[in-house]
Amino acid sequence: MTDLPPVHDTPRGAALPWWRSPLNIVLAAALLVVAGFMLGTFMPRGDDPAVHNDVDTGFLQDMRIHHEQAVTMAVVYRSLAATGTDLNDALQTLALEIQNHQSAEAGRMVQLLRLFGAAETNESDRVMGWMGHTTAIDDMPGLASDAELDSLYKARGADADRIFAELMIAHHEGGVHMAEFAAENARNPEVRALAESMVKAQTGELAELERTLGN
Repeated sequence: MTDLPPVHDTPRGAALPWWRSPLNIVLAAALLVVAGFMLGTFMPRGDDPAVHNDVDTGFLQDMRIHHEQAVTMAVVYRSLAATGTDLNDALQTLALEIQNHQSAEAGRMVQLLRLFGAAETNESDRVMGWMGHTTAIDDMPGLASDAELDSLYKARGADADRIFAELMIAHHEGGVHMAEFAAENARNPEVRALAESMVKAQTGELAELERTLGN
């Protein structure tokens, strides 16, 4: 008795389905490799340290300006001790922390902007376009005016403590507002982490500043 051919065999001379042809399988595998290479080469990966969007760039550029003024206010306030005036010990310590911490953060912002191939600071007189509401730099939330900085420079004793605390509270509130938006909308993981760290640190400092004013 002659054995019948298996039902799965393809009749001699008939074309194999594409997915059963060894040549087609090799070609498909090669195409997948090429496609994967192209995607990996030309599309930014989630772990790409240079991945960023307009929020990343705008936040770093504008927050650098914001940080540099906070450092200036801290330096001016601490320098008043050299005039012989009595200053609040807790505020002097906090001012030193702000000076050191925000100087370091501003330096890292410059490094990230260089990594992104972007300008190291906002080179226009308009800010916060990355948040969807462009404004003049003088109207940036929390940024002290020249007159307010001058009043701090001329203040002494308890007046200096109060002016510094009030200016820095407004400054931090504006900074937290920007950092919260960046933490939610920036694309670069380090920028988001930096923004989240700013929110946490400045929220804590706000509580300290308000305590010194008896709020």
